[in-house]
This record gives sequence, C-alpha cells and structure tokens, in this order.
Amino acid sequence: MRCWRLFHPLFFNTSLKTENHQIMTPSRPFLMAVSILCFVKCSLLQAAMPPAEALLPEDALFVFTIPDFDALREASRVSPQLMFWNDPAMKPFRDHFMDKINSQFLAPIQANIGIPLQDFMALPHGQLTFGMAAAPAGTTVAPPAFVFLLDAKDQSEALHTNLTALIKKWRDSGRNLRTEQIRGVDFTVLTLSSNDLAALLPQRPQVSEIGVQPKPEPPSDVYVAQYQSMLVAGNSEYALEPVVGHLRGGSEPALKDNPIFVSDQLTQFRDKPTYFAWMDVHHLVELAEKSGSDSGDDSSAFSRSQNMVKILETLGLDSLKSFSLTLRESRDGSHLNIHLNTPAENRTGLVSLLALPQRDASVPPFVPADVVKYSRLRLDGQQAWATAEKLVSSFSPSGLSYLNSIIDLANTSAQQKDPGFDLRSYLFGNLGDDLISYQEEPLGDTLSQMANPPNLTLFKVSHPDQVIQAINVIAAMVSSQEGAPEPRDYMGHKIYSIMSHPRHMPDGSLVNGPPLLVTSRGVYIALSTDDGMLEQYLRSTDGPSQPLSRLPGLADAIAQIGGDHGGFLGYENQAESLKTAFKLMKSTPVSGIQSRLMPPAMHDWFDFTLLPDFDLVARYFYISVYGESTTVNGIDFNVFSPRPPGLN
Repeated sequence: MRCWRLFHPLFFNTSLKTENHQIMTPSRPFLMAVSILCFVKCSLLQAAMPPAEALLPEDALFVFTIPDFDALREASRVSPQLMFWNDPAMKPFRDHFMDKINSQFLAPIQANIGIPLQDFMALPHGQLTFGMAAAPAGTTVAPPAFVFLLDAKDQSEALHTNLTALIKKWRDSGRNLRTEQIRGVDFTVLTLSSNDLAALLPQRPQVSEIGVQPKPEPPSDVYVAQYQSMLVAGNSEYALEPVVGHLRGGSEPALKDNPIFVSDQLTQFRDKPTYFAWMDVHHLVELAEKSGSDSGDDSSAFSRSQNMVKILETLGLDSLKSFSLTLRESRDGSHLNIHLNTPAENRTGLVSLLALPQRDASVPPFVPADVVKYSRLRLDGQQAWATAEKLVSSFSPSGLSYLNSIIDLANTSAQQKDPGFDLRSYLFGNLGDDLISYQEEPLGDTLSQMANPPNLTLFKVSHPDQVIQAINVIAAMVSSQEGAPEPRDYMGHKIYSIMSHPRHMPDGSLVNGPPLLVTSRGVYIALSTDDGMLEQYLRSTDGPSQPLSRLPGLADAIAQIGGDHGGFLGYENQAESLKTAFKLMKSTPVSGIQSRLMPPAMHDWFDFTLLPDFDLVARYFYISVYGESTTVNGIDFNVFSPRPPGLN
C-alpha cells in the first residue's frame, strides 16, 4: 500500500473536490503515458503488413502464401511429420540426405549468391508469399512475372543487415547491378545471364532444329528492396508496381477485389489456414487462347497453342474458374482441401465425371477392420465409358478407330462360340455405379509378397455372367490362357482364374504373378489375386466380427471431411502401409527402387538402408481418410489425418 502511495501522484491529482467528496483525476504524467502508449500501438497497427490478397494485383494468376510464418513454426513444432523427421532414430538417414542436399544443391546456390542461406532462414515471421502475374496487354514475349514477399516483422533490422551484406557481396564480385525506383521505393536490380541462371537452378537441355543455332536465353533481371519489415523481390516492374503501390497505401484494385478470388476466399480461406495456394484457371485459359490468335507467322507456336486449347476444352478444364489448395493444422490433426471452382451448368469432359452425385459411400459391413487401404467410388460406369470414348475421339480420331477395331476383333473371336456376344453390351452396357476396393497386409516379407499384398476389387453390374464372359474374352486377347486352371465352385459361386504377364519387381527382376481370380456375388463382380481374401468375401454374409466401419476414431475422422455421402470415400492405415514400405525400401537394392521413384540426379540423395526399424518411429503415424463433396458451385476433395493417439 505504501508503494502505491509513492507513485500515486504520478497517476492521479486530487485537486477536484465536491461538498462531501474529493475526486481523483488523472495527472498530466499519466495522460502523457497513455498518449505515448496509444501512439506506439497505433504506429504498430499501421506498420502491420497487409495480407497477400491485399498486395498482389487484381489479375494475379497464382499465389502461394503462408499468412503467419510464426504460426507455421509453432504448428510444425508439434507436427507428427516433423517430429518423425527429427527423431534420433532417423539421424543416419537424415544426415545423409541433408549432406547431399547441401553439397549438390544448396552449396552451389550459396556460392553463387555469395552469402550463407541460413542468414535468411530465421527472417520470416509474418507472411511468406510467392505470386505470379500476367504480362501487360500488348507484350509479345515476356517471362512469367513473379513476386516474392517476406515479412520479418520485428526483425526488420536483421533483414536490412542481411540484405545490405548480400548486395555488397554482389557488388564486390563484379555483378551487374543498378538502382531503379518503383513508386518511390529504391530497388537494387541484378541482371542474371544464362550462365548465372544455370549456376542457380538446373536447366533443361535446349532443343533446336538440326543446322539451326539455338537462340541464346535473354538476361533476366531480379529486383530486390526492403519496405519497412517487408522484403520485396520480383523479376519485372509491371509485377512489382501494384505491390509497392498497395504497400504505400494505394487504392488500385488488388487480388482481394477479384470476384473469383473473393468467392473462394469466403468458402476456402477463412479461419486462418496454415497456408493456401490459389490459381486463376479462367484467366490462364484465356491467355492460352489468346496466345494462339497472336502467334502471327509462327505456325508451330500457333499449332501448339491450338492443341493446348483443344486439350483444355476436351478435358473440360475451360469450365474451371479457379483451383485452390488449403492446409490447416490443429490439435485434432491435419486437414487438406482441394477446391475446383466450377459451376454445375458449365461442367464438361473429365470435370463432369469428377462431379459425383450425392450417393452413399459408407464402408460396407463386410470390410474387416484390419484392412490397410479402402476406397469406394460411386461413379456411373456407363457414363464414364461414354466420356472416355469422347475424350479419345477428341484427342485422336485414329485412336478411337483403333479402339473400335480391337472391340470388333474381340467380338469376331468370341462370336465363334457365342453368336450373340457383343463386348459393348456385355461389358460396358452392364456397368453400374459402385466401385469398392480394399487391401490387406502382405502375407510375408519377400519382395514379391510385399509388392503384391492381398487386395479385393468389387464393381456393380447388371448381368454378372455376361460381364465375366467379356472379361475372359479380353484376357485371352491380352495374354495366353494356356495352362489356366479350370473354373472351380466355392459355396455356390464359380471362380475363374486368369493368367497374367510376368511383373517387374522393384529390384528389376521378373516374377510370374498369381492368377487373377474372378467371381460374382449378387450384383457385384469380385476380382482378387488372393484365394483367401476372395473366399472370405464370399462367405462373409453376416460380416466380420470386427468391421472397419466400427474402427475407433474412424467416424470422427470421416465427419471432419464432410461425411461419407459425397460419392467417394477412402481410408488408409498409414502405420501399417508405411511399415510395409519401410521393409520394402530397406530390403530392395538402392538402384532398383530409386530408378523408379526419382530422377537420376537424385538417386544418391536417399539411402533407404539407413532407415530405422519401423517400430522405433511407428508412434508418429495413424490413419487418414479422404473424400469428395460436390455442390452447384464446385468440387471439393478433402484429406484428414487425425493426430496419432500416441502423441497426445
């Protein structure tokens, strides 16, 4: 109390009095302190950087942004994926990978720019944004215009120090530098030759006509500046001008004023996503069409452009307004959303197939809980085949003729035994609207067993006997069926065996795969390469004692993606599938698996023999579910991975 009285005069005056009371009033020092605090707070608020959509131009083609890098760091700190990567058991594999990345990729870039990259690694604290813009009207030849934004927030001094050191290194090394002003902000402009670009980034080999000297790549400019706490970089003035204008309080239209972006922002980017990406597909299609009409005498460029436009129209991609991707990390798990902004009345081609009707895709009761993967797709098979024929015809009329000739050949061969056989009606005309597939754990630890785990596929048909006959006809055309076992009966169902070609294993060897088993139950055709799995399905009239549909946590995970009535649902036991993947990668010769998974330049980046036993890192993996939902305004694909229980 005595301490309070010591400072009491600083905060209150007691000069005002009433008849019975003395009124305490704020003193001048107190008012000054409040004023200073308000001024500082207002200054900080004014210094807060606008979000990406308020900085990029209205006609931006693409944006990827992390709105709050500090929030991303915090989410990553407890992310199961990052915890797995940083686990001590992963150190041998991680050290080998990072050594290769540093020596083959980061070190050359660092040597070329002349400053340690780690000096910039700790700078992002606010947004980190990469955007692309279209060339201005009337531009005939121009590279894609990009903008890079990094908000250091309260580390603006560190940003200034590092940027100054970088520019000094460039100048001391004899780089071609100049200074230009954009909207009153000084930019340092670095001109990069083709050799500089080759040293920074891997270049694709030039392709030219025989006897024609390839045209040298024009030099590229990189503009760099700091505005308050923001690092601003780009490769053209026309891309940077609106950004600088918005930073300085300009009122010209920004991406947030683009009506297509606004519609996506309201539905996709709310609730502070960890990061998101957005693409203006409508504008890109318009540019592709315009490039064809503006190619002038360059007939090859015109032809390529027209082919691209035709492909876009055939696939139905011209009906897309935009594409967006959003990731949200929370205490419940990781939620990824992919959204196609496409009005229902405009959907054609492949896009129309992706727009599934609202149909039940729940897990049937006969699917056991120990499956590793499961999916169910409620796609109209006849509509899918009709669309496929249209796509083939649009891309290549000769391709459709070839397809029809194969069908006619199959009919001619089969009609020798069954004059009424017609592949189109027996197979495609019988297709229904349900496709179910699930996979179990491998039956052993051999390469062949791990690469070919037991799986079962079911698809709905109208006349199962006709479909099985059509499958046998196609199988005889694809591969010789000499030596195939005779059909056998099991619980009143006839099971057919179809021989297949030898399969390439991850180590490069050829192995004769097991025969494909085909049977039917009710209105479903069942396909599998495993006798036990097929027989289990045929006798599972009452379902397994532990069905997948009752797996603890599954219903809650499915609710996170909008339920199981969107026409498509998938499930994966990531812990079990990665357990098999670890065994397969650790037991497969490095050259064999890497030649199939990655480009040659990256073959020595990954040494899978250094991976730990999976049991040491199994706690970082759990399950994931994915599905689709379609509305009149668009198509959404959602993936949700709940946080592993062992990490809670």
